[in-house]
Amino acid sequence: MKKGKIRAAIIGLGRIGSLLEEDALREKPCTHAGAIAANEDCELVAGCDIDEKKRRLFAEKWRFSNENKKIAVYADAEEMIREQKPQILVIAAHPDSHCHYCCLAEKMKVPVVICEKPLSDNLDDARKIVSLTEKRGSPVIIINHERRYSKDYIRAKTILKEGSLGDIISIRAVLYMGRTRKMVNMFWDDGTHLADAVMFLTDSVLIHSKSYGSDMEGNKGTSWLEGRCLCEKEIPVMFEIGSERDHLVFEIEFSCENGRLRIGNGIFEVWESAPSPYAENFRSLKNNGEVISGPTGYFANMLKDAAACVKDPKRIPVSSALDGLRVIEYLDSVKKWKAVDQK
Repeated sequence: MKKGKIRAAIIGLGRIGSLLEEDALREKPCTHAGAIAANEDCELVAGCDIDEKKRRLFAEKWRFSNENKKIAVYADAEEMIREQKPQILVIAAHPDSHCHYCCLAEKMKVPVVICEKPLSDNLDDARKIVSLTEKRGSPVIIINHERRYSKDYIRAKTILKEGSLGDIISIRAVLYMGRTRKMVNMFWDDGTHLADAVMFLTDSVLIHSKSYGSDMEGNKGTSWLEGRCLCEKEIPVMFEIGSERDHLVFEIEFSCENGRLRIGNGIFEVWESAPSPYAENFRSLKNNGEVISGPTGYFANMLKDAAACVKDPKRIPVSSALDGLRVIEYLDSVKKWKAVDQK
């Protein structure tokens, strides 16, 4: 390993940890291992998983960048941290283990942690994780809300902030992520990205008000979640969560005074108000033709943020543990509201 490189290790060697790098259609890097391997300042030194097959596949795929030697693999995370002394520890295991591993990282004085979303599977653990970052000498914890690092979302935020479209009047967000999945599961697994993206793009906190439609504990139909963004002013928000579709949809639409912005998976559209070609004395929306091309850098930029936090422990990451907590607070409020409503 090259002297001076930042040592990085991964707990959880499944899809987001390593395996999705084999997907031919995804922008690369698209996994934590891929991002570390592609970063000139970092070195992937080890991986940990309780599954022997995943450890074997990981060891076969990843090697030290300048040595013909396999990466070390472990079944025990504490042993890996003690022996490898990573400066960046990626937690890509199941959300119910995130608090345990964040506490372990704090105990063993790991400087920077990248924790997969959602921050936790429950509000109490999420709050405990955030409390770790408030201690003296505590680790910097980055949450993989990857759209905060993506070129198209960064551009969308600039457009909304600069005001060319006027004030945001309302927001609509849509999530279809599986024909047979329970909507509550897709909401916690993928809705965490959707909720965080809304808060990131508006510098706001999401508040839930009311649910309509199908029961989110089921896997049929559509559920609508009414809420609002609290920022300089309140902005009404409607989330549409649906199953039974054979296609995936992840998108957010901002309806503004003078136009509309749509962003999501495979979508970047800016529509501006202009004199209507269809009727006199009316205005219509016209696509301004702006296109975001090339790699978005979503995983690569997150790893750059982590490396920068190693070099500067006082740095506030783009996607912090507090940002992750705000998402969990929103998700939890939806769950509690629905439970009360059904009594």
